[in-house]
Amino acid sequence: LQQSSAEMNLDMMSIDEGLGSPDEHSRNQAVRVLQEMAEGSRLIGIISHVSELKQEIEDQLLVNKDENGSHVKWQIS
Repeated sequence: LQQSSAEMNLDMMSIDEGLGSPDEHSRNQAVRVLQEMAEGSRLIGIISHVSELKQEIEDQLLVNKDENGSHVKWQIS
Protein backbone atom coordinates (compact mmCIF):
# COMPACT_ATOMS: atom_id res chain seq x y z
CA LEU A 1 0.00 0.00 0.00
CA GLN A 2 2.66 2.51 0.99
CA GLN A 3 4.80 1.68 -2.04
CA SER A 4 1.93 2.49 -4.39
CA SER A 5 1.75 6.16 -3.37
CA ALA A 6 4.67 8.43 -2.54
CA GLU A 7 2.25 10.80 -0.79
CA MET A 8 1.09 8.22 1.76
CA ASN A 9 2.91 7.91 5.09
CA LEU A 10 1.71 5.26 7.55
CA ASP A 11 2.88 6.08 11.08
CA MET A 12 0.21 3.96 12.74
CA MET A 13 -1.72 0.87 11.72
CA SER A 14 -4.39 -1.10 13.55
CA ILE A 15 -5.38 -4.66 12.67
CA ASP A 16 -8.56 -6.03 14.24
CA GLU A 17 -8.66 -9.86 14.28
CA GLY A 18 -6.72 -9.89 11.04
CA LEU A 19 -4.29 -12.65 12.01
CA GLY A 20 -6.59 -15.33 13.39
CA SER A 21 -7.54 -17.27 10.26
CA PRO A 22 -4.27 -17.82 8.35
CA ASP A 23 -2.23 -20.97 8.76
CA GLU A 24 0.71 -20.85 11.16
CA HIS A 25 3.32 -20.12 8.47
CA SER A 26 1.33 -17.22 7.01
CA ARG A 27 0.58 -15.81 10.47
CA ASN A 28 4.28 -15.98 11.45
CA GLN A 29 5.26 -14.27 8.22
CA ALA A 30 2.69 -11.50 8.77
CA VAL A 31 3.86 -10.94 12.36
CA ARG A 32 7.48 -10.76 11.18
CA VAL A 33 6.59 -8.09 8.60
CA LEU A 34 4.62 -6.09 11.20
CA GLN A 35 7.50 -6.27 13.66
CA GLU A 36 9.89 -4.99 10.98
CA MET A 37 7.48 -2.14 10.24
CA ALA A 38 7.31 -1.24 13.95
CA GLU A 39 11.10 -1.02 14.35
CA GLY A 40 11.10 2.62 13.26
CA SER A 41 8.71 5.23 14.56
CA ARG A 42 5.56 3.36 13.53
CA LEU A 43 2.97 2.08 15.97
CA ILE A 44 1.33 -1.21 15.02
CA GLY A 45 -1.73 -2.32 17.00
CA ILE A 46 -3.14 -5.82 16.75
CA ILE A 47 -6.49 -6.65 18.32
CA SER A 48 -6.79 -10.40 18.69
CA HIS A 49 -7.94 -13.29 20.83
CA VAL A 50 -5.46 -15.72 19.23
CA SER A 51 -3.27 -17.09 22.02
CA GLU A 52 -0.38 -17.88 19.64
CA LEU A 53 0.04 -14.16 18.96
CA LYS A 54 0.73 -13.49 22.63
CA GLN A 55 3.99 -15.40 22.28
CA GLU A 56 5.02 -13.39 19.21
CA ILE A 57 4.25 -9.83 20.34
CA GLU A 58 6.66 -8.36 22.90
CA ASP A 59 4.79 -5.30 24.20
CA GLN A 60 1.10 -5.74 24.90
CA LEU A 61 -1.83 -3.72 26.22
CA LEU A 62 -3.92 -6.38 27.92
CA VAL A 63 -7.66 -5.85 28.40
CA ASN A 64 -9.47 -8.13 30.83
CA LYS A 65 -13.11 -8.08 31.84
CA ASP A 66 -14.50 -9.31 35.14
CA GLU A 67 -17.57 -8.69 37.28
CA ASN A 68 -16.22 -5.22 38.20
CA GLY A 69 -15.76 -4.11 34.59
CA SER A 70 -12.86 -3.93 32.16
CA HIS A 71 -9.26 -3.45 33.26
CA VAL A 72 -6.19 -2.63 31.17
CA LYS A 73 -2.49 -2.99 31.86
CA TRP A 74 0.69 -2.75 29.82
CA GLN A 75 2.94 -5.78 29.58
CA ILE A 76 6.27 -4.44 28.35
CA SER A 77 9.19 -6.76 27.64
